[in-house]
Amino acid sequence: MIDKFRSDVLSVVDAVPSGASIAVGGFGSSGRPDALIDALCELDRRDLHVYVNNVGHDFTGVGRLLHEGRLRRVTASFPILQEFYDEYFAGRVELELIPQGTLAERMRAGGAGIPAFFTPSGAGTMLSDGSFTLRYSPEGGVAEHVPAKETRMINGREYVLEEGIVADFGFVKAHKADRKGNLRFRLSARNFNPMAGMSGRTTFAEIEQLVDVDELHPDDVHLPGVFVDDLVMSTGKAPATDEPAAAATRKAS
Repeated sequence: MIDKFRSDVLSVVDAVPSGASIAVGGFGSSGRPDALIDALCELDRRDLHVYVNNVGHDFTGVGRLLHEGRLRRVTASFPILQEFYDEYFAGRVELELIPQGTLAERMRAGGAGIPAFFTPSGAGTMLSDGSFTLRYSPEGGVAEHVPAKETRMINGREYVLEEGIVADFGFVKAHKADRKGNLRFRLSARNFNPMAGMSGRTTFAEIEQLVDVDELHPDDVHLPGVFVDDLVMSTGKAPATDEPAAAATRKAS
């Protein structure tokens, strides 16, 4: 019987070399794969390219990778951490800024085998015309711009060609998994995790609950096990969902 659960997170993450690209799931602190990211730090991996919604608001998760100087490039839609901008403007990390929905669809497309797609998001802006700064020089000048993207007029509206993301690895955080790697996410943690898991050539899932095969109903599977290579248990540092925010939302409704 297939059993993708592994007891040692370091032995799993040891497959990730320095210089790798990683699609990381999570939305804020919800569904953030901290145990997997912490293992990268323990193994001293550097020069990483991370695809993620936001870099973080503290020095945990991807924020820890930034704080310890392990990032070469970030592809994100919402990098709010001040230290990130300090590193970016000092020329120590590159930024590819893309709309949030485009990031999600690029991950999904990569996992679905779709090489590229057209979207109106970003058309006519510096995100598509080649004027956005990818990298600054240590002296503060512009060292490199993000290349201009192909555009096309379709039914009288301008669209931008965006390429699907196929990362070397996918890191996700799930609420529940069976031993075949089928995953269920909870509440807001479902946002980017399924797409990040799809887009990795090799995907590792950090989980809170492990159940036997057939205990997870097919209707409850948000990411099929075919996309998942290994499972590790969460250390419990980051929630699989932002429970206070979710509770407030339920109360308001």
